[in-house]
Amino acid sequence: MAPAVPLAALALVALVALVALVAPGLGVAPGCHYPAQRWCSSRDVAVACQVESRCPSLPHPAAAPVELSLYYESLCPACREFLVLKLFSTWLLLPDEMLSITLVPYGNAQERNVSGKLDFQCQHGPEECLGNMIEACLMHEAKNFSTYFPVIFCLESGSSITKNLEACLQIYAPELDSGRIIACVQGDTGVALMHHNAQLTEALDPPHQYVPWITVNGKHTDELQAQAEASLLGLVCHLYQGEKPEACGGSKAPKIPSGCRR
Repeated sequence: MAPAVPLAALALVALVALVALVAPGLGVAPGCHYPAQRWCSSRDVAVACQVESRCPSLPHPAAAPVELSLYYESLCPACREFLVLKLFSTWLLLPDEMLSITLVPYGNAQERNVSGKLDFQCQHGPEECLGNMIEACLMHEAKNFSTYFPVIFCLESGSSITKNLEACLQIYAPELDSGRIIACVQGDTGVALMHHNAQLTEALDPPHQYVPWITVNGKHTDELQAQAEASLLGLVCHLYQGEKPEACGGSKAPKIPSGCRR
């Protein structure tokens, strides 16, 4: 029968093994004031002791979403094409935590102060100013992006942005009151929202030269703009630092048989 090993000796052996497992070849980090058995107890402790890479059980922090802002005009053909065919489809394919979208309807409009009142002139005429304000008021009333974005998609893909509000609300957001949106458009709130969009657009650095004008994570470059217009889904998937969903091509797509079988 083997001789009994004192508990104190076993504890010492376990502690030495833990140190060897957690940080072989490392001394204690200067900011680490915790015993070795606690080094992997939390992310804060692991960071202080500089052993995060050796603590596989630690939860990984959630990756930040890719932030995309679209500065556009409601009647600009290129803006409508990007929003309807690329931005909306990309948003549908990706989880909410992966892509954060900000819409700023204003574009190349001009803001003027006429006798103490703000007035707006739009590149494609008064109907575009009305369309911009309808969408701004829709966002203001709906609050939730997943509520108002399908309605804006409906407006921008339809025959008339200014006449289809009621129909688009009935299809995509019947809980919203069209009367409140129209009251916003016809009142001071709509003007204030357009003034805010004017300020956001004028503050762009570099200044916008055309629309659609796209910023990604707060930045605009010719390369980012071109990548977003060529393959927005690919750009977002490339920039996102978290686990990629199937839409990014992380796993093989299911085989779909060709033809119509009996």
